[in-house]
Amino acid sequence: MNDAVSAPQPEQRADAAAWLAVAAGTLGALMATLDVSIVNSSLPTIQGEIGASGTEGTWIATAYLVAEIIVIPLSGWLERLLGLRTLLLVASILFTLFSIACGLSTTLPMMIVGRIGQGFTGGALIPTAMTIVATRLPRAQQPVGNALFGATALLGPVVGPVLGGWLTENVSWHYAFFLNLPVGIALVTLLLLAIPHQPAKLHLIREADWLGILGLALGLGALTVVLEEGEREQWFESSLIITLTLISLLGFALLGLGQVAARKPVIRLSLLLNRQFGSVVAMVTVVGMVIYGTSYAIPQFLATIAGYNSLQAGQVVMLSGIPVMLMMPITPWLLRNVDIRISVCLGLCILALSAWLETGLTATSDSSDFTDSQLLRGMGTVFCMMFLNQAAIRSVPPEQAGDASGLYNSARNLGGSFALAGIAIIQDQRLWLHSRRLEESLNANSLAVQDYVAGQGSGALRSIAATIQTQALTMTYSDMFWIMSVGIVFVIPLVLFLRPLPKNAPLASGH
Repeated sequence: MNDAVSAPQPEQRADAAAWLAVAAGTLGALMATLDVSIVNSSLPTIQGEIGASGTEGTWIATAYLVAEIIVIPLSGWLERLLGLRTLLLVASILFTLFSIACGLSTTLPMMIVGRIGQGFTGGALIPTAMTIVATRLPRAQQPVGNALFGATALLGPVVGPVLGGWLTENVSWHYAFFLNLPVGIALVTLLLLAIPHQPAKLHLIREADWLGILGLALGLGALTVVLEEGEREQWFESSLIITLTLISLLGFALLGLGQVAARKPVIRLSLLLNRQFGSVVAMVTVVGMVIYGTSYAIPQFLATIAGYNSLQAGQVVMLSGIPVMLMMPITPWLLRNVDIRISVCLGLCILALSAWLETGLTATSDSSDFTDSQLLRGMGTVFCMMFLNQAAIRSVPPEQAGDASGLYNSARNLGGSFALAGIAIIQDQRLWLHSRRLEESLNANSLAVQDYVAGQGSGALRSIAATIQTQALTMTYSDMFWIMSVGIVFVIPLVLFLRPLPKNAPLASGH
């Protein structure tokens, strides 16, 4: 009897159904993250065919992001309301149908409606993948599930522009959306096979934190539009931006009121008071800024300065995916055996170095100047994101995994919005500054300037202006990468708040 008591307990292992559920969640997250950026390379072509201007066309990307950011934090409540399988089935089917609608679009309003639908339904697929890992796999096998989810979260934004560009160049932009049809069918099949049905809890509608739900929709939705469109609309010189800012403030006030008044808030902001989880959210916000910021800035630099087309620029961005693929087989081992603090600190340092390497850009820089930095960026992102995924899940008990996942993924996407808004501001302000300084350095009475003007003839002034513009823009992009590297350095000390767990320890409680 004593022998039986002292014998080690057999390690719990997930069954085939659990792994199929993880595969379904991962496939859904990949489909959703891919569609965030798959239209980026195709936007000029799409705009031309549906009769949209450049400014209007940006809403094709913005509409998806706004809808996704609104629904991600709500996914935990929606899961409790409908049950996991019902939520994922509804989201997968509707996402596929909205994708087909986008592919068939002939007007801008039709495309925007389709993209909003994609965002609302795709946003539910991303955090539920993390929830499946936290609730269907035993702790010892969660690193494998986290590695699968982390790879999709990293590869989606990287592969999207290249895949979209290739389809646009070789087939048609419509297939960037039609591609989701076979994927959606496979996903629905996996969900029916792997995830058991759970009865809906429709009484939660009556008990819902409607103040919080309305506040989330207004606050995050309006804030995202302000960040995306602020620079283009001249910020607070625009009545639209002023109105949206007030709506966002009202939304966050309602969300805060819901935290106090509701018996069960729609999302537990109190999780942010958990030292480890709050640190994870802060770090993933900055990492999201770097991931989305560089995936936008590098193609823009190559297109504007080096004359690359969208497919060529996308291939440079995809270099960062190589370390992800190479490291994926060993990531579960790393998650089990490497201290979280060491890995995240190493990853942040590598990300800072990768951004700093790009501060030395010149007007003659091309794709070769980004090779080392992109490979380092991919490696740093793996060390950061894989372990931050793990830390986010382990910071809270399983019943709060949905709320934690929603906050975590929202923070990453908001980081992307902050990055795009910041890039627009920096490009506008620093381009003007560098242009003026370069102009001031040219003395009209200088013999060198006079000789150049005499040699170039009537086109001399236009040539000088073009050279100043190119050099100023190059310096502006260098500033962007310098700011990203400094931003990462600032959050490195938060690594000290992460706490590693011993093997086979229970999940940490949220405070």
